[in-house]
Amino acid sequence: MSIVVRPATVFDDVAAVVGPKKPTSNVCFCLSYRIGNKENVSLRGPARAERVRELCHQDPPPGVLAYLDDEPIGWAALHPRRDTSFARNRLIPHVDDLDVWSLWCFRVRPGHRKQGVSHALIAGAVAYARERGAPAIEGYPVDNAGAKVNLTMAYVGTRRLFESAGFAKAADTGSVLDGFPRVLMRLDLREKA
Repeated sequence: MSIVVRPATVFDDVAAVVGPKKPTSNVCFCLSYRIGNKENVSLRGPARAERVRELCHQDPPPGVLAYLDDEPIGWAALHPRRDTSFARNRLIPHVDDLDVWSLWCFRVRPGHRKQGVSHALIAGAVAYARERGAPAIEGYPVDNAGAKVNLTMAYVGTRRLFESAGFAKAADTGSVLDGFPRVLMRLDLREKA
């Protein structure tokens, strides 16, 4: 069966991919860029999960999920940039005044890596953003020039991954992750005349 990508509206599926093994653990849960820093720092354990549950019921939801045979196997955070911390981030530039969507975090469950899940997630995120009327979608991956990226830091994706999905470099950023510069990659979703 092929990989299917759907909006992340089912909390239990989101938790299966980005949640902690122990509910009381204090893991990211992919909230760092999605909510304000003060709220992000204050949320602990089960409160983080409850905040994600709330986000899954909002429109738009906090991202997209990849499924294989109805099992959630991958996650990508996706949201209008204006409602993320990227709207205020001094290291990630604004290219123009378009109301772009940001695609900033990927997670593929162990046992499903190196099987095209990240590519499916990008394609699904692009399709969903286009369906929702986004004029463009941006990502902020590392420009690792083919060098190995620490798996923990690979959550932002690589320039090559974004290029394979049709994105083009739109700007350099002031952000560095795991020793690699991050670049702003963009895909225009507006209809061409």
